[in-house]
Amino acid sequence: MNQKQKPKKRKGATVATVLCFVAAIAIVGTYTLSDYRKMQQKEELAQAEKVEDTEKENSKETSTDAEDIIINTKDTQKDSVDKNETGEEEQSGSEASSESSYGVQTAGTGSSLYFDSESHLLWPVNGAVIMNYSMDKTVYFSTLDQYKYNPAVIIAGAEGDQVICGAPGIVKSIDVTAETGTTVNVDLGNGYELFYGQLKEVPVNVGDYVEAKTVLGYVSQPTKYYSVEGCNVYFEMRKDGQPVDPVEYLGTE
Repeated sequence: MNQKQKPKKRKGATVATVLCFVAAIAIVGTYTLSDYRKMQQKEELAQAEKVEDTEKENSKETSTDAEDIIINTKDTQKDSVDKNETGEEEQSGSEASSESSYGVQTAGTGSSLYFDSESHLLWPVNGAVIMNYSMDKTVYFSTLDQYKYNPAVIIAGAEGDQVICGAPGIVKSIDVTAETGTTVNVDLGNGYELFYGQLKEVPVNVGDYVEAKTVLGYVSQPTKYYSVEGCNVYFEMRKDGQPVDPVEYLGTE
């Protein structure tokens, strides 16, 4: 009877050993799975932190780029404004300089521009008077073969002779007309003006200040209105827009 019971004890011991081994495996597996999960969580957390750091870095770089763009835009706008202001200042300075330059010609010589009934003129060219000033009665014009009023003095001259200014003034206009050809108008001030016609090769410009004896041009071939009279200088004087006799102001020289 005892011999039959011994195998049962061995069998029970074997089962117990197996159960212990299974339990050990289960315990080891449990700790291993727990460790694996903890490690996986750490890796995921590290990966998340790395992604977050990357996003922050990219965001920082984007913000820096945006700030740089804003700064560059501001600098560009500032440079543009500075250039515009500089250009306006240069333009304003140029205009002021131009006005100042012209002002020197007028204001700086204001006293010499004054002309009145006691002032005197220089003869524009050396030559005989072909036709006198006449606004109270008509005179004969040979080329036109008619009588008409003459608001100027017609002075004979040789082609190429110098024509000088009779008094200080400002060149008011330079015109070309069929009757008097190239004609220079000089403003003497105080309402007085002089007109020099039948000229060529005029060296002065509108706005120029001219002194007495300044060369205004040279005697040219006469226009068709004075072909019979020959080469001459058309010399007219006006006061407040009305013709006056320039001979009354001409000196003896």
